Amino acid sequence: MRVLGIETSCDETAAAVVENGRNLLSNVVSSSFALHEKTGGIMPEVAAREQLRFIIPVIDRALKTAGASGGNIDAVAVTQGPGLIGSLLVGVEAGKTLSYVWKKPLIPVNHLLGHLYANFLENDSSFCPPQFPLLFLAVSGGHTQLVHFRDHYDLVLLGETRDDAAGEAFDKVARLLDLGYPGGPAIEKAAASGDPLAYNLPRPLLDVDNLDFSFSGLKTAVLYLTKKDSFKFSEKEKSNLAASFQTAVVETLVGKTVRALQQTGVKTLVAGGGVLANNFLRATLKTAVEKMGVKLYFPPVNLSTDNAAGIAAAAFYRNQPEDLFAVSARANFKLTEGNGSN
Repeated sequence: MRVLGIETSCDETAAAVVENGRNLLSNVVSSSFALHEKTGGIMPEVAAREQLRFIIPVIDRALKTAGASGGNIDAVAVTQGPGLIGSLLVGVEAGKTLSYVWKKPLIPVNHLLGHLYANFLENDSSFCPPQFPLLFLAVSGGHTQLVHFRDHYDLVLLGETRDDAAGEAFDKVARLLDLGYPGGPAIEKAAASGDPLAYNLPRPLLDVDNLDFSFSGLKTAVLYLTKKDSFKFSEKEKSNLAASFQTAVVETLVGKTVRALQQTGVKTLVAGGGVLANNFLRATLKTAVEKMGVKLYFPPVNLSTDNAAGIAAAAFYRNQPEDLFAVSARANFKLTEGNGSN
């Protein structure tokens, strides 16, 4: 079964062809990063306009690279939400149009499931995909969640952020320190030469007996530090604060994840989302869960950020087409909606 995946939830325009939920035949991503870098953040209307420009060329390239066409594509998968409504509309309408013209099933997918199922794509001949039950840690610019999957699309939400997502906090702190955009790579680069113990920053909700996250207070703590007369914005001080902030975020994410593993008793952890491109987070998470005898999966860096490959893979495992005239973009589409969740 060959699935064409389309992803336009934020600033990327992406298309991919995946066979049987495992074999990646093509993966094309066009980003409007250069435009957003100038403004220090994503401008929704700019992102949507760029996606209108690139959606057809990106899909065309993905099909040609895979040696595919409307005749040998079995289904079209598209990110229905969550995300920026203007951006989502571009992908959803493109997917609906192709589904109608090609007379192929349309499978709408939650964006976060793309981050999960990116881990099911084969990376070598000996690859064994994640086994259920599993714990999913989603860490991206807009989402931070812990989800217990008992099987494909059979899930229980254990915890989520009450305010800022981890990736959003990275962007905001990078802006406070004038480190550039996007914040994740900028913070990680600055932190490499900094002292993670230089500033005693909070680990939000880490000592609270739940699995929720909160990063707004941590961001505010950084803001107050930069307002002090003693903070001079030297490269050394910015690196020290970046390292201290990064450590606080990572320890919070890992601490909550370990608690979720202990509570559920599952032995497989799947992590996904753009923040997983952070090497310090990957290494710390790996060390922590391997001590527990837990098998850890996270995708290669190029599949950690938004892409259509995970969307196509997720659609294969769902394989529940919907009436294309009933499918609409949903900016606040919750992971727990319509997926057999409790």
